[in-house]
Parts: sequence; C-alpha cells; structure tokens
Amino acid sequence: MDANVKRNIILDNYQNPSNKGLPDSNDKSYTKVNSRNESCIDNIDVAAKINNEKLEDIKFDGEACAICTSCTSVMTKQFKGKTLEEAKEIVTNFENMINEQPYNPEILGEFNIYDEIYKQPSRKKCALLPIEAIKKIIQNDNNRS
Repeated sequence: MDANVKRNIILDNYQNPSNKGLPDSNDKSYTKVNSRNESCIDNIDVAAKINNEKLEDIKFDGEACAICTSCTSVMTKQFKGKTLEEAKEIVTNFENMINEQPYNPEILGEFNIYDEIYKQPSRKKCALLPIEAIKKIIQNDNNRS
C-alpha cells in the first residue's frame, strides 16, 4: 500500500475516530479497561460488550497521539461483531506484524496500514496500546466464564 494512502487513513482515523465515546457508566453490560503509556500522553479507556463469545460493541475515549488514536479507531471497527477467537487471532497477527514476526496480512484488514511501524520503535507502544486493552477485556471475560 502506498505510504500516502496509509498516512491519509491514519490521519482520518485520528481526526474522525470511529466509535469514540464511552457508554453510559450505568450500563453494566460493558467491560471497561484503561490502557496507558507512562512515557507519553497515550491514555485510553476501551469498553466492550461481549455476548455469546462475540464482541457485540466496542467504544473508546481518551487522549492519545495520532498512532494510538487511529489504531484504536481501526481496532473498534475491526473487532466489532467478531467472535473472541477471531479477535484473538487478529491480536496475535497484529502483534507479530508490529514485532516483525511472521503474520497473515489477509486477516488484518485495515490494520495493515501499520505494517511499517516497526521502523519507528518508539511508536510500537502507541500501536499496541489498544491491543493491550482488548486483551484485558477478553481475559476479564474468560475469568467470568
């Protein structure tokens, strides 16, 4: 994918993020977790509703850099409607891509715009922050079962 196309998609997801805004705090059907990077501004809350082993809805809010915000926006779009097993497979492949390990680009969809983030090691944490959040949510759901 062309670098300018990637840049435009990242900027669009940063400036106009999808699924931004948390559900009402009284809505207990969502699991909410915080993920933050102690060395920069990135601090996001991610809330997901899981029904029948499926990510029915996912939202976020917080303050973060362009990479973290755009990646969180992409994540909410990618994971909404996925089963927990599908989400885990995407997580594994995304982490592998960011860490220069073998991965399957066909299941990553729009996440492929971050395929060269490894060239900027300081940005890896920015891209992985929302992934850490969804992993916590999935783990919380597994602990409830």
